Amino acid sequence: MKNLLLLVICGICIACDTKEPEVQSPNVILILADDLGYGEVGYQGQKKIKTPNIDALSETGMVFTNHYSGAPVCAPARCVLLTGKHMGHAYIRGNDAMKERGDVWDYAKAAADPNLEGQRNIPANTETLSKMLQKAGYKTGIVGKWGLGGPMTEGIPTNLGFDYFYGYNCQRQAHNLYPNHLWENEEKILLDNELVVPATKLEPGADPNDPASYAKYEQKDYAPDLMHEKALSFIQENKDEPFFLYYASPLPHVPLQIPSEDRESYIAEFGTEEPYDGSKGYFPNQYPNATYAAMISKLDQQIGEVRARVKELGLEENTIIIVTSDNGPTYAGGVDSEYFESSTPFANGFGRTKGFLYEGGIRVPMLVSWPGKITQSTSDHISVFYDIFPTLAELVGMPVPEELDGKSFLPELMGEAQEKHDYLYWEFPETGGQQAVRMGKWKAVRQNIKKENNLEIELYDLSNDILEQNNLAAEHPDLIKEFEEIMAKEHEAPEVSTFRMPALGD
Repeated sequence: MKNLLLLVICGICIACDTKEPEVQSPNVILILADDLGYGEVGYQGQKKIKTPNIDALSETGMVFTNHYSGAPVCAPARCVLLTGKHMGHAYIRGNDAMKERGDVWDYAKAAADPNLEGQRNIPANTETLSKMLQKAGYKTGIVGKWGLGGPMTEGIPTNLGFDYFYGYNCQRQAHNLYPNHLWENEEKILLDNELVVPATKLEPGADPNDPASYAKYEQKDYAPDLMHEKALSFIQENKDEPFFLYYASPLPHVPLQIPSEDRESYIAEFGTEEPYDGSKGYFPNQYPNATYAAMISKLDQQIGEVRARVKELGLEENTIIIVTSDNGPTYAGGVDSEYFESSTPFANGFGRTKGFLYEGGIRVPMLVSWPGKITQSTSDHISVFYDIFPTLAELVGMPVPEELDGKSFLPELMGEAQEKHDYLYWEFPETGGQQAVRMGKWKAVRQNIKKENNLEIELYDLSNDILEQNNLAAEHPDLIKEFEEIMAKEHEAPEVSTFRMPALGD
């Protein structure tokens, strides 16, 4: 009996020794560019702007050609991304400055008083993908731009699932890339920059062709560089445990600002330009096209350095990198979207890009890289920001909350059968008030819901009309009826009165 017992114990020990180790949860780096257009990266056909690192990364994973932001502007897009709820259910549905706090649009006052800084906050009890990853054992960090709750509110990153935060709390403060402060967790970090209020013009009589006239717009501490160092440090410091880095870069969002040495090659390439005088907002710039191109190339360089750091630490095969943009490209601040064909193959310019629910405003570049796990390929799977939460939940083996609107696209990444959306839904109470639905090849759009109480639906066949120029609504009354039902079903009256659209019954 003793011998039998010894054999059983030995067998148990052998089984313990030979048991395969558990697979480590992969690190996740989610890089969110700010206003990067679908056509502004090389792998999507961009010719004037160089993005070699993003292009190289696209060759290691899956490129999505039918990926959408959750909204056409900053704050609501970020809310959708973090909560997994579309704009008909999300708490934040626009860029709400919460003007009831006081003179929130006075940049200098807000820079001095944290009570005036930031956007409307999402409640601290909101379920976020960062909280989900914390529960899964991840160290979580956000570096870059927040925009979902002022410094003195419950809506700060460290209340919403992030162990670490460094960057801009407020989107308006991000309208200067040489700000006088940033935030690190709950601490205001003063920088070595003088306060220059956005929209400050050249001095009277200044020569617009003299570089010295623009000296005040280029100071010492360039925020994107400071934030980038913090992002690399976060990776370094958490290399021995699973980590989630949400790198919400402020690039290439205007103002047109970059250290002068970073744009020299583009100045040489593009030649003499007509200076931008600041008449469309933000700061003047002597070389607007060269500066904008350099800002995207700076973003590209930083993405390359993130990848290099991951490789140096031996983490490449255990790190999934996602690169996308919060919405389509801008038309303001001296950016010439026509010159760069920023939204190609979609329509460019005001009314069709940032701020609007046409393709150029919400269809964004996205690639996902995970060497050894994701095969290099191009996917036409129709996906959206609110899919990222359930995708990451499935990736790390966490339950997906029932109230989410998204569907995991992890099967698509793994080359398996992928469940498709019946349709995607958006609404946006700003720029007149809008709704949109994509269902297969069809795209339905409502404009001026709030401005004119308009409920008429435009209908486009994206398979034949990617520019959304031929409204086919009159030819398909049955489809229009179906889209009307979807828009009514998916719109839930917002809690915040600012986001309500009376024509929808709010």
